[in-house]
Amino acid sequence: MFYTIIGTQWGDEGKGKIVDWLSSKVDVVVRFQGGNNAGHTIKVKDKTYKLNLIPSGLINNKKGIIGNGVVLDPWSLIKEIQNLSLQGINIDEKNLMIAENICLILPIHKKLDEIYEYQRGSSSLGTTKKGIGPAYEDKIGRRSIRLCDLSNDEILKNKIKNLYKFHENRIDNNKKNQNEIFNELKKINNFLSKYSSPTWQVLNDMGRNNKKILFEGAQGSFLDIDFGTYPYVTSSNTLSGQIHTGTGFGIKKNHEIFGITKAYTTRVGQGVFPTEQKNTIGEKLGKIGNEFGVVTKRKRRCGWFDANLVRQSVSLNGITSIVLTKLDVLDSFDEIKICNNYIIDNKNYNYLPPHENLHSNIKPEYITLPGWKQSTFGINKWDQLPKLAKDYINRIENLINCKIQIISTGPERSETINKKKLF
Repeated sequence: MFYTIIGTQWGDEGKGKIVDWLSSKVDVVVRFQGGNNAGHTIKVKDKTYKLNLIPSGLINNKKGIIGNGVVLDPWSLIKEIQNLSLQGINIDEKNLMIAENICLILPIHKKLDEIYEYQRGSSSLGTTKKGIGPAYEDKIGRRSIRLCDLSNDEILKNKIKNLYKFHENRIDNNKKNQNEIFNELKKINNFLSKYSSPTWQVLNDMGRNNKKILFEGAQGSFLDIDFGTYPYVTSSNTLSGQIHTGTGFGIKKNHEIFGITKAYTTRVGQGVFPTEQKNTIGEKLGKIGNEFGVVTKRKRRCGWFDANLVRQSVSLNGITSIVLTKLDVLDSFDEIKICNNYIIDNKNYNYLPPHENLHSNIKPEYITLPGWKQSTFGINKWDQLPKLAKDYINRIENLINCKIQIISTGPERSETINKKKLF
């Protein structure tokens, strides 16, 4: 059986905890897109682990694979491995593999990211300035340096030369810079080469041998470069279809796709947010939910649950089950609202249209439900939930046309309701 974890909103839905929870039931966990702009927080008893590149399953003593759909900052990876080592998590070639054809993020990409954001001025996209976008640009432009290139001096020197030549109108192009990055990459290859592997082959062999594989998404569905709220999106495809091109895994059957969905809605940075609450409600959600970005530390914008948005995400990803997180954040609210429709210029929309000119005119239509006004924190059995909390969950199910099978009521692994006993 194969599983995919997808964020159904704008990221920060709590995927890290759920991947960690599910990883105890699989053989390997795979990252298939994004870069170190992703942030997963995993809490296990008195320890908190913050991950950017490492597949979350390694915290649960599982094997991890970083697929070719990721853009890899090797210096960030090394730092993350070192930090995890200090927390007692040992990572080596026995439990981590990296696709040999993965494209690398270089210092030049970070500089370009800063330049692009500066040039955008007031139209800034609010990127993490980690070089993700420019690295994907060079990948599509066929200028990237891949992990497999580091083993051949002639190919590596030529690719560095071509890369600096292409960007010389923005970045100083001189022999000294090229020699420095060549030497740094050769040095880092001494560390990376042991992880390099034809991971596509490994994964397909595992699939044919009935191993359980978990594909771990980063960001959220509406940050997808094609179907997200463009241009305020990430630079990769975040939808479930990306698992195949982002890893080379070719088996399509026996696949469960979990949509991770926060019990309310949050977003970091710029872009449309129909249910955002720029008031005491939004402040309260943010305070109780501790809504700050794992990578950026930026305060997240907060609002009511958007069934319109999640219903669209269910269709785009082929989601088979919903995992609802942070239910406990809503415990103290007198009433709770769910958006089920947008009105734009007197017209109903049951999806989020891509037209930027319409976004500022969206008026969400809400359904109002009574709050349950009692703690759900830490509950791990469906029958123990307050009736009004069950009503809220059941109403969401009906509105998004998808079953909510797992409910998270806290950051710990044990604080999880396995509603239908999927495992």
